[in-house]
Amino acid sequence: MGQAAKVLQLFRTLHRTRQQVFKNDKRALEAARVKINEEFKKHKSEASPEKIEEMLKVGSDVELLLRTSVIQGIHTDHNTLRSLIL
Repeated sequence: MGQAAKVLQLFRTLHRTRQQVFKNDKRALEAARVKINEEFKKHKSEASPEKIEEMLKVGSDVELLLRTSVIQGIHTDHNTLRSLIL
């Protein structure tokens, strides 16, 4: 798979993960969408294959962190949160 395809695949994967992890949290969904898009646009003209591979690794690590480390909760009353299993 070429680097451009890997970048596009990571972009899509990050957005799918964002939708799953922040489901029912409109503010977090939007903030994550903006951040993902900003980071990809900021590095859009990168041409160095080594730098692109490095950024792909960082992006994959972020996706793994989101998928495995974010805990979603809902307020059950003013002092209590109930965690949701994703």
